[in-house]
Amino acid sequence: MMYRTLRLLCCATVLLLAACNTAERLSQVGRVPELEPIENPVERPGWRPVRLPMPPPEPLQSAGANSLWRSGARGFFRDQRARRVGDILTIEVTIADKAKLKNETVRTRTNQDDMGLTDLLGFENKLVKLLPSSTTIDPASLVKASSGLTHKGTGDIDREEKVELKIAAVVVQELPNGNLVVEGRQEVRVNYEVREIVIAGIVRPEDISPDNTVTHDKIAELRVGYGGRGQLTDVQQPRWGAQILDILLPY
Repeated sequence: MMYRTLRLLCCATVLLLAACNTAERLSQVGRVPELEPIENPVERPGWRPVRLPMPPPEPLQSAGANSLWRSGARGFFRDQRARRVGDILTIEVTIADKAKLKNETVRTRTNQDDMGLTDLLGFENKLVKLLPSSTTIDPASLVKASSGLTHKGTGDIDREEKVELKIAAVVVQELPNGNLVVEGRQEVRVNYEVREIVIAGIVRPEDISPDNTVTHDKIAELRVGYGGRGQLTDVQQPRWGAQILDILLPY
């Protein structure tokens, strides 16, 4: 009884939310979409502070009296390239892969086997009693078998992929050998569709250029994900029932 009541409550809640959304959309017919007012983002519902891995604080290095040189510095100008946990760098991804493969296999095989038993202590003559009387027995050709096999296979693969993008990533870990683990995420929402870009990998500090960028071919264990979620993506995906049937049905 309780389970049935819970189901009814869930259905009623869904219908109520759908009705509210429909009423809101009907009230906006013929009107331009209203913009959100400018307000303090910290005071918005659901806001929470960003927490990222950060390096330990370093002592402030100041120039000595009558000198532009900072004490303890290794260069006159400070290096702006990412080198510590929490620093940001730009990753350039330019992937233009093309693969073409064609295979063709032809196989033909023909077998023919003959076997006879002309003399085996006279037992070959006993076959007359075992087989029907109308059957003619020739001991020299008791068994005759033949088989033929023809196989032909053709495979053709022609694939071309091209991805070009730039994304900022954050240094999340410094490995014992000095290499940097970077991760980046970007989300763009247009109407009711969200496009996501995710990238991760391991970078050598020496491969980071002076403008604080690094190309994808210098990133080890590179992971790039480009996708989306929203109404358009839901329409393009088959329903979960069809996906289950595709997995379970053997035909």
